[in-house]
Amino acid sequence: MDFTLNDEQRAIRQVTAEFVAREITPHAAAWDRAEQVDLSIVKKLADLGIFGITIPEEHGGSGGDHTTYCLALEELGKGDSSVRGIVSVSLGLVAKSINGYGTAEQKAAWLSRLCAGDALGCFALTEPDTGSDAGSLATRATRVDGGWRLDGSKMFITNGTWAQVALVFARTGEPGPKGVSAFLVPLNGPLNGPAVTAGLRVEEIHGKLGLRGQATAALTFEGVTVGEDALLGELGQGFKIAMSALAKGRMSLAAGCVGIIQGCLDAAVDYARQREQFGRPIASFQLVQQLIADISVEADAARLLTWRVADLIDRGLPFATESSTAKLYASEAAVRAANNALQVFGGYGYIDEYPVGKYLRDARVTTVYEGTSQIQKLIIGRALTGVNAFV
Repeated sequence: MDFTLNDEQRAIRQVTAEFVAREITPHAAAWDRAEQVDLSIVKKLADLGIFGITIPEEHGGSGGDHTTYCLALEELGKGDSSVRGIVSVSLGLVAKSINGYGTAEQKAAWLSRLCAGDALGCFALTEPDTGSDAGSLATRATRVDGGWRLDGSKMFITNGTWAQVALVFARTGEPGPKGVSAFLVPLNGPLNGPAVTAGLRVEEIHGKLGLRGQATAALTFEGVTVGEDALLGELGQGFKIAMSALAKGRMSLAAGCVGIIQGCLDAAVDYARQREQFGRPIASFQLVQQLIADISVEADAARLLTWRVADLIDRGLPFATESSTAKLYASEAAVRAANNALQVFGGYGYIDEYPVGKYLRDARVTTVYEGTSQIQKLIIGRALTGVNAFV
């Protein structure tokens, strides 16, 4: 397996890194304090081609492979995980699902807008009472004349207050995963002239520990009606679509965590060289070097695990277990790396003049969403033993 980057991949990585340094990093702390990313960043990212990576050019995308996608997500994660999350959800979970399961009409209606930054998508799976147990979701889609009526609630939905389309998972049949279907529902997002969505209530969630600049919302559907053409994939295929999206989404999240780890490493090295104690730079102390070395090893290991997933996807090979492995390791490593970096900074790491405190807060949630670390261990354990630990 050759992980040497080609010229195009190196170029995209460099262009993205320069963009992040210019357009994101200088604003990350202010966005974090304000709990609001400047939405103009969406169109700027789209103009760079970020929202179209891996989407075919005939649908408005910029093409490219999944390693290229991971490189871009790593740089965004290094700059601000709130911005990385916007892309991971709109492109990684929603646009890729439409590209994989949508009709020609659905692709024409949404993909070019999503890739151009004229629309954002949100992924409405989690509910107030169903997180890890997604197969037991309660939101219901009922047949009505000409389409479907949606009733229920969704929780912790990234991009929820900004999006123009929601990929909503709702129960259309029997209890359990086989009774779930997927729907594309227009929303009231602000980017390109809001569509009217009668019966939908969107409430933004504030006071989060991390990812504070990212819009996270609760969605309540009370008699929201959509046409027959809103069904994504086949009836009863929703759980499969969700799990397929999350398997790739875990790679996206792992790539963002690699960015956090690399950001922690860069910040710790720079600070340790400059900060003096006992008449010399703290970089000269062995235990400080140990903290930095540990972060470096975590960065390399998490990056290679993530690139392995991208390589498997691009070669059309099974990747779900490897994606869980990458997500588990990278998310937990990001927390460890941020802790170590904060230790290098000492008391200064505890104030938001420096980035490591934000890295720690942003990293912590990555062990929870898109499948907790415990769920990843169950997935990996089941793959290795053939025994379903849920039973």
